[in-house]
Amino acid sequence: MSKQNESNEVATSVERTPAALDQTSTAQQAPVLIARHGPISLMRLNRPKQLNALNDALMDCLGEALIEADKDPAVMVIIITGSDKAFAAGADIDAMKHYDFVDVYKNEYISRNWETIRKVRKPVIAAVAGFALGGGCELAMMCDMVFAADNAKFGQPEIKLAVIPGAGGTQRLTRLAGKAKAMDMVLTGKMIGAEQALADGLISRVYPLADLMPQTLSVANDMAKLSLPSLMAAKESINRAFEVPLSEGLLFERRNFHALFGTADQKEGMQAFLEKRSPSFTHR
Repeated sequence: MSKQNESNEVATSVERTPAALDQTSTAQQAPVLIARHGPISLMRLNRPKQLNALNDALMDCLGEALIEADKDPAVMVIIITGSDKAFAAGADIDAMKHYDFVDVYKNEYISRNWETIRKVRKPVIAAVAGFALGGGCELAMMCDMVFAADNAKFGQPEIKLAVIPGAGGTQRLTRLAGKAKAMDMVLTGKMIGAEQALADGLISRVYPLADLMPQTLSVANDMAKLSLPSLMAAKESINRAFEVPLSEGLLFERRNFHALFGTADQKEGMQAFLEKRSPSFTHR
């Protein structure tokens, strides 16, 4: 999305925080801005001076917004994005610099609020422009699909601060890109561009910066026309592949496949196909 479009969004969309703040000036200061585009919930990380560095306030707000959207029957797909300069440049180092082991362990740092996205059953798309580094890269990898602008930069530079990734960087990156690529990125802290991230399997699609949000919204709207129980079952089955052996994953997939024959949408989808018309799903 262009900066002009970004600045107009507050004026043209219903922007709010999860606490339902109605004042535009107050909402613009919130760490996450939420806009509804029909059945799409667009969540914009909003700490521009810090390049959307992820602190507790932002992650609490994002987690609350995600849970709200997941419960909202009018929402079909969720998009998480940042600014043209940064999706999120990492966790907030200024907030972390004085922590010690007892602080992070007792307060469940990261575990307490970063993991909320794993509870979301609806599809979540990350629309990434600019920097997605450290925790920003990890947040993107937690999403179901990652679309990137051609100016996007991905990396896990924590090693340069004498720590390691703590929100899944060593685990998800390895599963997505393989051991060799993960070792290269994590042990050197190097950044890669969008095309390399696409080649490595870290992201799904690359668009010119100006096309990122229009294209992401277009894909999300196409997905929103599908059956929600089917989308949720497909997401659940793919995620299961990372947790269990192939035989158990196949059985899980088969049971979900069988279960969908008990939905009204399955009957409507197959009948519409045979009648050569568009289906009208009721998400039941």
